[in-house]
Order: sequence, then C-alpha cells, then structure tokens
Amino acid sequence: MQIQLDPNSELQLYKQLANQIIECIASGELKNGDTLPSVRAMATDLGINVSTVSKSYHELEEKGLIELKPKAKAVIIGGQKRELEETEVEKVENALKPIMAEAFARGLEKEQMTSLFQRILKQWK
Repeated sequence: MQIQLDPNSELQLYKQLANQIIECIASGELKNGDTLPSVRAMATDLGINVSTVSKSYHELEEKGLIELKPKAKAVIIGGQKRELEETEVEKVENALKPIMAEAFARGLEKEQMTSLFQRILKQWK
C-alpha cells in the first residue's frame, strides 16, 4: 500500500489518508481481513502526527470499512460483496450529490460526467 500525502493540499491530512485507504479497499489492494499498520507505525512511516492517523482510522471505522480492536491493528471489514442496506445507499447518494452538482455548475455535461465515472470505475474491482 503506497500512501502519498500532500501537505500543500486543501484537503486535511487525515482525510487524504482515509481517502487513500478507501481507494485501496475499492481497488482490491486491501481485502477483507487484511490489517493496517498500527496508528504509531503508520504515523512514523508517513512522518505525521499519531492523532492524524488515529482520526483517519476512526473515520474509516465510522464508515464501517475497518474495525479497531483494542491493543491490536485495524482490520479491514469493507470490500466484500454484499447487499447494501437502504441507509448505506442513501449515504453514498447524499455524498455524491454535492460533488455532481459542483461538476455541473462548473460546466460538465452529462456525457462528460458519465465518461468520468466510467474512467474512475475502471480503477476498481
């Protein structure tokens, strides 16, 4: 798993880390049952604060993608094929709406958006 954080990005470091772990799960690089490095090890590897990694891990746990076990590493629990509950689908839809609205507000056409989605989907399983 290759994590690259950009300290000059508008996106906070904890969010960059969480997003990259999510992408690793989506691509199949991280699979159900795999473990992430400990918070301390990840912070050391990336040269960032332990609390930044901890915040990322807790966000991923809240999203139901990892399980944090006391005195153990974080375990991937996302990525397995399953039927999503309606509330999970609604969360994804609610997260996508403002992103799509901004894209359209910037002038993207529906065909461009569809092409963009297809290109992104090819990166994952």
